[in-house]
Amino acid sequence: MDEENSIESMDSSPGDAVSGRDDGEFDEDEEIYDYERRPSLDLEETPMETFIQYHVDPVLPPALSYTSLNSQGESEMNGEDESITEVKLDRTGSFSSCYSYDSDDCEKKINKSRSKDDTSESAETDELILDENEFKHQALTVPFTFRAISDTVGKLSDHDKYFFGRELWLHFPQKFSVDMDLVDVVDKLLECFNLEKSLQIVKAVLVKIERNKLVQFLKARCMRNEVRYELKKFLREKYSDLFKTCSDDEKPSFSEAFTDLYISSNRHNGPNIEHEVLNIPKLNTIDEPDAPVPLRDLLNPDKLSDIRSNVIMLCGVAGSGKSMAIKKLIYDWVENDLETRLDFVIPIAFTELKQFEGSKMSFLEVLHNLYPPTERLTEKELGFSDCKTLFLFDGLDEYERCDAFNFNSTELVFSSTHTVSLHGLVVNVLRGKVLENGVALVTTRPMMTSTTPWDNRHHKIEMLGFTNNNREEFFKKRFKNATQANRVIEYVKSSKTLHAMCHLPLFCSIVADECQGVFREKGMQAELPRSITYMYTKLLLSLIRESRKSRAPDRSPDQETEFLITHGKAALTMLEECTFKKVKPYFSSEKIFNPDSVTYSGLVIEYTVTPAVLLNEQAFSFIHPTVQEYLVALYAYLSFQQNHNIFETKQSLQGRIKGLLKPQKVMDVFMCAVEKSLEFEDGRFDMCLRFLCGMELKANQDLLQSFCGSSSKTENHIQSTAAFIKKKMKEDRHQDRINNLKRCLEEMGVST
Repeated sequence: MDEENSIESMDSSPGDAVSGRDDGEFDEDEEIYDYERRPSLDLEETPMETFIQYHVDPVLPPALSYTSLNSQGESEMNGEDESITEVKLDRTGSFSSCYSYDSDDCEKKINKSRSKDDTSESAETDELILDENEFKHQALTVPFTFRAISDTVGKLSDHDKYFFGRELWLHFPQKFSVDMDLVDVVDKLLECFNLEKSLQIVKAVLVKIERNKLVQFLKARCMRNEVRYELKKFLREKYSDLFKTCSDDEKPSFSEAFTDLYISSNRHNGPNIEHEVLNIPKLNTIDEPDAPVPLRDLLNPDKLSDIRSNVIMLCGVAGSGKSMAIKKLIYDWVENDLETRLDFVIPIAFTELKQFEGSKMSFLEVLHNLYPPTERLTEKELGFSDCKTLFLFDGLDEYERCDAFNFNSTELVFSSTHTVSLHGLVVNVLRGKVLENGVALVTTRPMMTSTTPWDNRHHKIEMLGFTNNNREEFFKKRFKNATQANRVIEYVKSSKTLHAMCHLPLFCSIVADECQGVFREKGMQAELPRSITYMYTKLLLSLIRESRKSRAPDRSPDQETEFLITHGKAALTMLEECTFKKVKPYFSSEKIFNPDSVTYSGLVIEYTVTPAVLLNEQAFSFIHPTVQEYLVALYAYLSFQQNHNIFETKQSLQGRIKGLLKPQKVMDVFMCAVEKSLEFEDGRFDMCLRFLCGMELKANQDLLQSFCGSSSKTENHIQSTAAFIKKKMKEDRHQDRINNLKRCLEEMGVST
């Protein structure tokens, strides 16, 4: 056999394999292929007792491969007599010499046995397989083993590949020949031996040809595969809610209900400004939303190489779906459904890091503490060029106030084993200095993106929630019953306000839960809630609950009430001016907002606008115009509990003193609010009045008990307010004002 030809034949790619492969590349952690592992051969006793299917090429006469071919009636094997056809083999390079030849059918499977004198192969096998249990693990699969061996042997030079193949031929002449290419070698290994033995043979041959670095490379690949298996098992337990199978209840599992999200590669897009009544001018933001980036494409290798950064900042307002995206990435990796091959996906919530406050630890120690299955991973292992790791850091805004980060005086850390304080660790994670070859996806609310250091390049993208099509898709997935889903979709479309707010996945979930409760209690044909105020109150409480849990756990109900009143005052001032954004100097001088209101409450968004002057400015808005209007109504309701009517104008000193001594009447507040709404023909107070009417419902007041005490009886108030509104409708008013007053009656559950 010509040596040059044999060397060239070893260079074929794994894509040319015949068995155990398909047309594409194998993924190490890919387990979607249903491979059936062949039973291993007992090489120590009967290495040739196996059935091998082989097609003999008719062009090459197989007789040339044999020294002699004779028929023998009986042969003793393992103490038993059995009839065989003995083939005396010549140790040549012929690949066909290891197979029994049948003139009638070349592909016939023939039970072969070895000669009594043939004991050399068993000894040679024992020499190669020293510890079969070294690679034994549940994580070992055919796709991984094929790829691991192919990648390892593929790193050999042409010269070393020849000697690798020669060693295999010397030890297993009946199975290998020196002119076999790489793919055929791997195929043959997996065909004739089990997975553990195949890896052991490759390791032993590499040792024989003195390629110890590749031995370590192979062992590291196998170790990482085992850690990956154990980490996925750990994540299944930690995020058990994600992996619950669908039961017979009304709520589908996470994988069934997940709907793709609108991720824009541009940021500073500002809040959604869809409105039912007002025509709000387009915000002059410095960026414009571009084509959506599917979540699956977010980690595309081509995109990652283009951005030239290992830190991706995913910002978005509260409830826009950032945590949902994180959960989806975890789910897809554990279920082997990611299109991008990643060795490890490691989620680390910033709230989890708080347990290390006050101590000094390295990034690797934190990783091992949070995820015990990763204890075998060292800095060297994570630093391998072929080890791709994605770190999911969720909720930067939950960790610390944005003005508390100090990038200028915090020491630089370039190693994952360097011990540093928690603050220093987080700062260097944002710098991307301790991630080795990993990529960090950091989720945060918009204001925190300005905290990243100026001298580091970060790829910043924005989560915009649901598109119109996403909203319908969500409800169709959320409700198993198609009739229920269609009813909810029509219900949302019937109110432009509900439809606009459903760009937030969190709000969609609130609407779905409320409608599902109605179907469960009153049946399929029950009328769905007519009051939208109740949904907004649920959204507010959801944001406050999240703030209590991770951002302001020590805040008392009285402090929260004062917090809401402060925001309500700002909302009222802006509404009277018919504006829905204010630049930063205004808030700084008036001290209306502070970092807590922007970062922690979830009610406010900060973004960059392009003014008429040279420099860009930071602007503040509520997360939606209707949220601003709802907060004005809530401010009026909470102020009434403190005996104050915010809609009274030009109140004299004598009147104020009288108001302090004599309690305000509910009707006074509503009469002033109706007059205030009718005063502005542009409708700037229409939605505020509608929300205030919805505040009278007992169900809504029950939700707000923690802020204003026990709810009072409201039946008489509702009837009195409804009578006053109907009186105003009979007066000569603009049709738009009459329509809004009808909506106010609907909010109170009163027929028109």
